[in-house]
Amino acid sequence: MLQVNDLCKSYHDTKVLDDIRFSIDDGDFFGILGPNGSGKSTLLKLISGVEKADSGQLLLDGTPVENYSRKQLSRTMAVLQQESLPPVDFTVQEVVEMGRFPYQNWLGEEKGNQGHIVDSILHKLNLDPLRDRSLQQLSGGERQRVALGKVMAQQPQWLLLDEPTTYLDIGYQIQMMDLIKAWQKEEKLTVVAVLHDLNLASIYCNRMLLMQGGNGIRVGAPKDILQSELIQQVYGTEPIIVEHPVHRLPQIMLQQGGSFIE
Repeated sequence: MLQVNDLCKSYHDTKVLDDIRFSIDDGDFFGILGPNGSGKSTLLKLISGVEKADSGQLLLDGTPVENYSRKQLSRTMAVLQQESLPPVDFTVQEVVEMGRFPYQNWLGEEKGNQGHIVDSILHKLNLDPLRDRSLQQLSGGERQRVALGKVMAQQPQWLLLDEPTTYLDIGYQIQMMDLIKAWQKEEKLTVVAVLHDLNLASIYCNRMLLMQGGNGIRVGAPKDILQSELIQQVYGTEPIIVEHPVHRLPQIMLQQGGSFIE
């Protein structure tokens, strides 16, 4: 369980997070939503331990996140960024193998032969045919799949996603989210996802935090967050909310007009 208590963070006297409070239960698929500049990615950096809060507490299973060593934290949490891996001259297999770093000693050695872990991931993500191909030869969607394979190799308990579908077309977006959801169910992962697409978030997340201007506006299920008046308040445009005919979850339809520019 992750508990976030009165979290605050500023950069150069500009407050970007102000008294954020919420909790995430083990097994949640938790979405962090909000417009640009609302503090979503900063919050994810604090959760991952990359940066420290100015005040407040982040407790992971009752222990402050800052008390974990980098290696301990990397065995517990993995982060998938919004940009796919750069087209460097490493093979697909080499990149996925990099995910085993938290389990290696200072010589880069790991106890036992763990090659089956990487082989299983390559097979699961349908990367077997690409295993010897350089990242330079892959599309953006394929590179993002390799990036997912790398974090899968970390075998984390928590997966943090920073807008992982931003640069993907709709086909790759659904493929990526389906792969993550299947992995979550199989390994009983807890997923924390910063997402821009509210409709995707509604389908995949069981709980959400809606942010605005560094503040937490509301925490709840999709039906509690995707409400016309609330979305208009936060995003400045009045949507039409409809029910998804298959998933029975709220979805947003945009309309012309009703937006503002600050």
